[in-house]
Amino acid sequence: MGFNMADSKYIMVAAVGKRTDNLFIGIREFPVEQLVLLSFESNASEFVDNTIAELERFKVPVSVHNIKGDAWEGTFKAIGDIKHAHPGRDLIINTATGTHAAGGCCLLCSAAFVNGIKGFTVMNNVVTMLPILKFSYYRVLSDKKMAILKTIYECEDCYSSLEKLSRKTKMSLPLLSYHVNGNLKSEGLKELGLIVADNAKGRVSVSLTLLGRMVVKGYIG
Repeated sequence: MGFNMADSKYIMVAAVGKRTDNLFIGIREFPVEQLVLLSFESNASEFVDNTIAELERFKVPVSVHNIKGDAWEGTFKAIGDIKHAHPGRDLIINTATGTHAAGGCCLLCSAAFVNGIKGFTVMNNVVTMLPILKFSYYRVLSDKKMAILKTIYECEDCYSSLEKLSRKTKMSLPLLSYHVNGNLKSEGLKELGLIVADNAKGRVSVSLTLLGRMVVKGYIG
């Protein structure tokens, strides 16, 4: 396999699932000093307890982070909380363990990507590192764009029309439209996938996407 990094010890994050073999392979492949399991509402407590019991042979401290409600938002929040709780530590995400639909590779890969965390999957008992790239929405969002997102999040009536949103943010309509739609040189909030805009009877309304809500809540690094 050849991915061992003897000089580094990782805090490994993985979803609780039936594919525990992939969990064990990850622990054997990387020097792990702590394991954080993400448990979804669909995971029976007995199943979680059995997983922890099976992990005792590795002598690695295990903690469980319970995710309730929306799985995407809950997972992103959990990853952000784990990252903030261990500043400067090496985190790695095992994307190959979950059986819950939300605990699969797509969700955990996305969480790794936007937080700049190493991730890997397991295929045919072989560990494969994922091409995780560091991307920060906060670096590409100006203060005005963030102000627009926060206003939409805090005021339901404000996004029923651009005019109302303009008054609430104290931005002119042309400036607001620029931040919403962008131009050839700068991506707008729509192109960044943070809001959706609907045009009905000549009136444009905007609302936050799930990703937009998570950015406002600080769930994305």
